[in-house]
Amino acid sequence: MGRQADGFEYVERADGTVVITHHGRPAGTLRGARVAEFLAEVADDPQLVMARWTGNYRRGNERQARQHPRNRG
Repeated sequence: MGRQADGFEYVERADGTVVITHHGRPAGTLRGARVAEFLAEVADDPQLVMARWTGNYRRGNERQARQHPRNRG
């Protein structure tokens, strides 16, 4: 039914929606055409895909990017 990958899990519901959770908390709900796009993409790398679709892919590296020479302005 659902797949789990490092804290992210998704469940396909009978009404056609997909609910993505992160450590048991809702992170996003997909409906309509976005469900088909998500399911086609999630087979490759589930962790990265679910993080990207929920917007949680930038956590943790902002401080390092600020220190990079090209961003020191």
